[in-house]
Amino acid sequence: MVLLSEQLLKLIGQCRASGQKGTAMAKAGPRAGKPRGAQSADVRAALVSAAIDALAEVGYAGASAREIAGRAGYSQALVFYHFGSVTDLMLAALDEVSSRRMAAYRDLLAGATSATALAAAARDILTADLDAGYVRVLIEMMTAAHSVPGLGEQVAERLQPWRELTEQAIRRALGKSAAARLIPPAEAARALVAGFLGLELLASLDGDRTSALAVLARAGSVARLLDVLGGLRLPGGGREGR
Repeated sequence: MVLLSEQLLKLIGQCRASGQKGTAMAKAGPRAGKPRGAQSADVRAALVSAAIDALAEVGYAGASAREIAGRAGYSQALVFYHFGSVTDLMLAALDEVSSRRMAAYRDLLAGATSATALAAAARDILTADLDAGYVRVLIEMMTAAHSVPGLGEQVAERLQPWRELTEQAIRRALGKSAAARLIPPAEAARALVAGFLGLELLASLDGDRTSALAVLARAGSVARLLDVLGGLRLPGGGREGR
């Protein structure tokens, strides 16, 4: 009986030791991994990146939750958990592309202090956009806006910062010159953004950027004339003559 009790106590001691070891291992697990917040951010970033690639490669129609999640290596349920809908994920992808482009081009445009420099910057931007494939993302979202309720307003809202950035660049390039009085910057910005998107759209569709670059080369010639005009004096005040 005594021997049995000793064996039972020994067994209980072994179980406790085993339980403590298991507890220690369980506590060590989370410390080896990333915090939940970081994991969530990583998942969102991976899904957004996959959505950008899907839009560029298979278009809006082919960029399903399954397609995007598969590219990211996650369950498609996470698309809806993090974004609510595929459309909202697409908008997040468009926001990411826009953010990248804005960061890259803001300084470039800030340095364009003449119409000629602005035309040269436009050429650089078009080339970079086509090389990066960003144009296709915007094209797909603009195309889908015609058939997805409410999407048009969302896409248009995301184009507004580009019109504002372009207007600022035009005001900076023309300054207080006579050209600035002849060409209202706000109207010019709207026309330039629309024309620029059209050039990128055509170049993306036919895979030939030669014509688009030729148009921008002509725009460069016009820009030089505007710079010359900028030195002229107009009645009612304006920049002094050279």
